[in-house]
Amino acid sequence: QLQASGGGLVQAGGSLRVSCALSGGPFSKYAMSWFRQAPGKEREFVAAISWTGMTIFYEDSVTGRFFISRDNAKSTVDLEMNSLKPEDTAVYFCAALSGPFFREEPVKVLAHYDYWGQGTLVTVSS
Repeated sequence: QLQASGGGLVQAGGSLRVSCALSGGPFSKYAMSWFRQAPGKEREFVAAISWTGMTIFYEDSVTGRFFISRDNAKSTVDLEMNSLKPEDTAVYFCAALSGPFFREEPVKVLAHYDYWGQGTLVTVSS
């Protein structure tokens, strides 16, 4: 199971970190990603990190502002979000991927993922 935490309310320009913990499985088996879903919109890819942490992908609008990291010893993946904008307001979901889809475009496909966390709300006020 995946458990996300760390969401909240922050002013535009501020920073926030969301975290996700995996329980009951070998964390290092999974590539990990963050997606987000804004009100009335479809869920979209944000960032992904490979099993070893050596390869990372970001969605264009967050590149340079968001940073994904993982700690395999703690079975956690974090998303550090800086210079937040009101358009970053969304429910953020973590997801685990074990299949052969860790490439730049396939990693963005929701159906490729094995597990999803419950989501954590991030609200950025203007």
